[in-house]
Amino acid sequence: MTIPTTAGPPVVVIGAGPVGLAAAAHLLERGLEPLVLEAGEQVGAAVRQWHHVRLFSPWRYDVDAAAARLLEPTGWQHPEPAGLPTGGDLVEQYLEPLAATGALAPRIRTGARVVAVSRVGMDKTRTPGRDERPFLVRAQHTDEQGRTRVVDHRARAVIDASGTWEQRNPLGVSGLPALGEAEAAPFLAGPLPDVLGAERDRFAGRRVLVVGAGHSATNTLLNLVQLAEQGPTGGPTTRIAWAVRGASVQRTYGGGDRDGLPARGALGSRLRRAVESGHVELRTEVTVHALEPSADGTEVTVVAKTPAGEQRLTVDVIAAATGFRPELGMLRELRLDLDPGVEAPSRLAPLIDPELHSCGTVPPHGADVLAHPETGFFTAGTKSYGRAPTFLLATGYEQVRSVAAHLAGDAEAAADVRLDLPETGVCSATGPARGFATGSAGGRAAAEPAPTTTTCC
Repeated sequence: MTIPTTAGPPVVVIGAGPVGLAAAAHLLERGLEPLVLEAGEQVGAAVRQWHHVRLFSPWRYDVDAAAARLLEPTGWQHPEPAGLPTGGDLVEQYLEPLAATGALAPRIRTGARVVAVSRVGMDKTRTPGRDERPFLVRAQHTDEQGRTRVVDHRARAVIDASGTWEQRNPLGVSGLPALGEAEAAPFLAGPLPDVLGAERDRFAGRRVLVVGAGHSATNTLLNLVQLAEQGPTGGPTTRIAWAVRGASVQRTYGGGDRDGLPARGALGSRLRRAVESGHVELRTEVTVHALEPSADGTEVTVVAKTPAGEQRLTVDVIAAATGFRPELGMLRELRLDLDPGVEAPSRLAPLIDPELHSCGTVPPHGADVLAHPETGFFTAGTKSYGRAPTFLLATGYEQVRSVAAHLAGDAEAAADVRLDLPETGVCSATGPARGFATGSAGGRAAAEPAPTTTTCC
């Protein structure tokens, strides 16, 4: 399909995170008009929520090439390629300057939450002439005074790079919330709490349970260990328990010195030492069945199922690092081809299956793999991975480069997908993953930022 590059509605990009802004940069290079709709009040809204987390991908993998070409005329200097940015660094040194460029600034709308995507004048059951109809992207716009209005945007194509950060997996097994999980919400911290910063008082001297077996859990556990070591003399000790569903955490420990991303390998090695030294109490083969807040609201008891029978653990706070899932409700009127398990595009799912692959073993892929039966609609970035973790920013940048080429009618460039990724040590999975699955977020050291959902990166 060739989409004209002059008159007509824009290509709507959902999400102004790293991949969404990269998509807009590539579209502009191709002569296509982007309109970026971001639900948050600022660009990089999700990344800002894990600003304190250091990515395990160095800067050389974190900056998109087309974005860099937009930035260079402004005097922007590429950060040290070998440096490891935090989420805050990524926003301040890259995303904010990129969004402020003369090319992108007038094409970004913040406070614009997309609530539905359809075709103008037809629902998903209508076929004749479907590909010729523009998309209808309905968004709820909120101004600085908090007033909202619903706006219908027309689009010649849509790239959904909205991520998965707001759609966190529940604590319960079977993909459902544990009994009492809603009532226990005051005791639940997010997947990447700022343990050593803004949320320090919530964790210091407390009994903390971390649930999950991905990089998000690893990062939180290590920060908790550091917090415990910094505790005041004579004050209460921060006690740390770690629960995973599998019988082994070897995959969480990862490749150590053999990992091509040294910062990621170091995380696993440090966590192993923390468990072996007794700083972290590891509980394996645990599934959370119920949460029971105390009558006075000061603590919560976790009721868990194990091979040995029911166990109960009373804590003050729970860090739920159980991963992420895509929000698909807003896409209900589109014709999607999603893998029934991973909820990624069907042609992508076998390439990212977390039981077979890690971030570094996923082959390059582009528009042909990301496409759906709904011509002109693509998911990209962490949302394209569905429920699979360990997404890398570099992967997302290549995705949107290919999609932009496809939308501009350059089939050869769209098909020529390439990736420069580091080796990943034993992070390259050769068998089923064990423990709670976690999401990826773009390459964060905490959550890759499964990442990760962290992110990834």
